Amino acid sequence: MSAPNATWRIAGRSVSVTNLDKLYWPEDGVSKGDMLRYYRSIAPALLPHLQGRPVTLRVYPDGTQGFSYYRREMPENAPAWLHSAPYRPRTPAPAIQIPVIDDAASLIWLANQGCVEFHPWLSRLPDLAQPDQAVFDLDPGDEATFADVLRAALRLRETLEALGLHGYAKTSGGRGLHVYLPLAPGQTFAAVRAWVKALAQRLATTSPDLIAVARGATHLGRLVTIDYAQNSIGRNTAAPYTLRARPHAPVSAPLSWEEVEAGHLRPADLTLRTVPDRVSRLGDLFAPALGGGQRLPRLSE
Repeated sequence: MSAPNATWRIAGRSVSVTNLDKLYWPEDGVSKGDMLRYYRSIAPALLPHLQGRPVTLRVYPDGTQGFSYYRREMPENAPAWLHSAPYRPRTPAPAIQIPVIDDAASLIWLANQGCVEFHPWLSRLPDLAQPDQAVFDLDPGDEATFADVLRAALRLRETLEALGLHGYAKTSGGRGLHVYLPLAPGQTFAAVRAWVKALAQRLATTSPDLIAVARGATHLGRLVTIDYAQNSIGRNTAAPYTLRARPHAPVSAPLSWEEVEAGHLRPADLTLRTVPDRVSRLGDLFAPALGGGQRLPRLSE
């Protein structure tokens, strides 16, 4: 039987890991140690999507069935080598320091504090006011199926490609999908949000049987809603490869468009137990989402 506490040597640093035998997904027999080993194994794929980005943490001190909270500010006991970025959500309030995860040691240290989910910003240092990604958050109503979400994603891709744009899909780790557009420098959050909203409205008009624009409650009915408001500074959007605090320890996992077209995969197939082998076979399918270079064209009326 493994010891409940240990010291791991990661990225040239010694990181204490504790309570490794504590069940974090008790219904699935998944322990805190399993979670930390997952993050250690997936770090080479995950870290490029976190580097330079402030991260909102979703912390579950007693496992995923217990109390949780979102944390933006750097923990007071964080080591000096864990980087942060200043952010002032309101003036004249003082700036807070938000974690920035640049290496595997930082990732494991924060996960050991009970952070199950990592939610990076859509912008990077040094200019956090300029997003380098846009996201379409596809959220199914309670009567919609994941097959409906996949169909909505394909209609979105068709529309984007007609505009000369390339998007990249991943599961949310729940019932939805995220489609990301890598962007060239020079965008603003307001402009990107307005553009995503306008394209969502176009899709809702051309596919009213399938797609709606998010307003009010987004989890009701048979339609797949597009939440354009995620394109705002500091909003919480799950990182590729982050775990989610849901049954069976699901992962927000990148998909190829061929997989979306085939329609066979389901979120329940993409978990802490299956994703590391998938990444070792397929590589990081989401790497192109870091490519940048795309400018949002003007949308005709």
